[in-house]
Amino acid sequence: MMWKPQSSELIVQGFQLSGIEYGPFRHLFALPEDQLRAQGAIRRIATESPGFPCRVSLQDAEVGEELILLSYLHQDTISPYRASGPIFVRRNAIQKTLEIGEVPTYVTRRHISVRAYDSSDMMVAATICDGSAAGREIEHFFESSEVGYIHLHNAKQGCFSCSVRRA
Repeated sequence: MMWKPQSSELIVQGFQLSGIEYGPFRHLFALPEDQLRAQGAIRRIATESPGFPCRVSLQDAEVGEELILLSYLHQDTISPYRASGPIFVRRNAIQKTLEIGEVPTYVTRRHISVRAYDSSDMMVAATICDGSAAGREIEHFFESSEVGYIHLHNAKQGCFSCSVRRA
């Protein structure tokens, strides 16, 4: 899909990354393994860092931290782009909303797929970049007034990373 800016496009004032809410996952940490598996989830202990990125805190878990690996509906829309995929959630993670324009090492140390969507939840642009270039790609996509929001995905595994909104 090729995207080109149009002359009537919005100038970007900033963007903000945010993690998902922890509340819907809290109960999972109290479940025994068989009940977790019945819900399509499994418990993991981080064996390396980086390597276990938490979608709530937007940080990689430290070695020894407990996480739940589960499928998450990150694009909960009525469109062809409705999607879910695997995510990690750390025990007692605190939802992170970053400062305007901040891109954390959670993103910059990975290859990232940047996916832009319009107000009808249709993908209008996408690219893959080194995480250190993610901020520039986000700004570039938000130059278009057509872009309503952006999702970042870890390019290698394809997993949802976080949401990006205009600030």
